[in-house]
Amino acid sequence: MEFEFQNLYSEQGRPSIPIRKIAGLLLLKEMFKESDESVVERWIENPYWQYFTGEDFFQNKQPFDPSEFVHFRKRLKEKGLEFILSQTVALHPEAKNERKFRLTPLFKKKILLFQPMPN
Repeated sequence: MEFEFQNLYSEQGRPSIPIRKIAGLLLLKEMFKESDESVVERWIENPYWQYFTGEDFFQNKQPFDPSEFVHFRKRLKEKGLEFILSQTVALHPEAKNERKFRLTPLFKKKILLFQPMPN
């Protein structure tokens, strides 16, 4: 995923948030229907979420300010969000058919793009 988005980041200025961390939190946010603020708060309490987003050790501080989601979504645009969704579907293709896998309307619209066409 880092390779796909490397052209959106600069080597100069303030270090950016690792793509795995912010993209992972964005996915968790959509899967669990959290707000930008609440997904960051839950991340602090959940070692599984921390590991999923690239941490090796338990963290007890916010990974970043929740307003960073706004900047990340603007940076990615629709094409970037589609790529992230395609990666999740590729890793877990059954998810699009599971009743427990609930997505927000934006992601439901995107998942239709990756469903196989009937023969």
